[in-house]
Amino acid sequence: MRYISTRGKAPALDFEEVVLTGLANDGGLYVPEELPEITHEDLIEFEGLSYAEIAYRVMLPFVDGAIEDDVFKQIVEESYATFHHDAVVPLKQLASNHFLLELFHGPTLAFKDVALQLLGRLLDYFLTRRDERAVVMGATSGDTGSAAIEGCRHSEQLDIFILHPYERVSEVQRRQMTTVLDKNVFNLAVEGNFDDCQAIVKGSFADQKFLDGARLVAVNSINWARIMAQTAYYVAAAVALGAAHREVSFTVPSANFGNIFAGFLAREMGVPVKQFVIATNANDILHRVISNNDFSKRELLATLAPSMDIVVSSNFERLLFFAYDRDASAVAELLERFQQSPTALADAPLEKLRTLFSSASVSDEEILETIRDAHERTSELLDPHTATGYFAAERCNRYPNVPMITLATAHPAKFAEAVVKAGFTQVPLPAAMSDLLSREERYTILPASLKDVQGFVAESRRS
Repeated sequence: MRYISTRGKAPALDFEEVVLTGLANDGGLYVPEELPEITHEDLIEFEGLSYAEIAYRVMLPFVDGAIEDDVFKQIVEESYATFHHDAVVPLKQLASNHFLLELFHGPTLAFKDVALQLLGRLLDYFLTRRDERAVVMGATSGDTGSAAIEGCRHSEQLDIFILHPYERVSEVQRRQMTTVLDKNVFNLAVEGNFDDCQAIVKGSFADQKFLDGARLVAVNSINWARIMAQTAYYVAAAVALGAAHREVSFTVPSANFGNIFAGFLAREMGVPVKQFVIATNANDILHRVISNNDFSKRELLATLAPSMDIVVSSNFERLLFFAYDRDASAVAELLERFQQSPTALADAPLEKLRTLFSSASVSDEEILETIRDAHERTSELLDPHTATGYFAAERCNRYPNVPMITLATAHPAKFAEAVVKAGFTQVPLPAAMSDLLSREERYTILPASLKDVQGFVAESRRS
């Protein structure tokens, strides 16, 4: 399996190199040169298998010999043994044909654990085999940071630097990062928003001289392994609802677009998905593209769903690559225009997207009302991000006879402030985290400056 850049000018890489590289050197994102196929017979064989077994089988063609099969299987099994539910990603029925895919049973109570428990182990495996150390840099709007830290904290091969927007994440999100005191973990509170953090990380990958030759590794969803790992739970959820015999649909709370893009790949590989619904908060670039062909930046708004407070959805580039029939030059030209001024997609790619994707933008008021409404109707207490998905699924489902699966991306305790604002009492943390709010914190506040952040990383990393 070879991986190519969405902008067409970077060298093709194998799986090991694409995991260790992250962002392509032409500024693009890596995607597989060809996609493996999931056949009808595969879907039948997956029925009744454990999540780890399904994930192993789905991901193995992407690894393509870069790791011995039995070793990779062990890595997958160890990754999902960290989850606090035997099903790993259990399905729960909400209504006659509406289901909730709970992705928050990992160590940090968010869907990003599914990918980052695996990615941390992959990085450790490859770097140990090479007898090499590396620096991890990542930007987070809340959940990626803690999941990345939890996946990488035990590695002797890695120093991890996570940038989060200062005072723009929930207290639980912040403390899940800043109370990890391992010597290789560094939390940076950047005086800006998520897009500032992401721009600093991207700028660091574009010019790595500040590391004096050390390898820089990405753990954001620009890293292909994140997308690969997330593809597996779309397969598992579809199989659980009989995908060998019928279609299913998915609604996904969406910001950086990695999660829903993984579902799109599962469909391209052969999973019978009828519809995807993109749920956004008031930062609605994805909804504006689908509904009005408005591909433009707007000022970032702080919302009750802070993990979705993003202006630029990085992984949307990967979807554009497929919508434009893998025309890398057309994608590069579109994104160059987007950086300069508002633009629009060409007619043919836009129609392709509209055939498969619907979308909704959900306001803070609608989030609170949805949390109350969903609890009254189902007894489920939703976090504000999952609430956007529930709202969008109710509004945008074109095919009511097809099972709709809404992705629950976080435990409500991670966003207790919003849940309390909706009228509920404080949401208790799980027992393993009951003392989180009293643990010692450690983090460094820095300006939203590439130079300042790079200087801190260069000075603090272990050689």
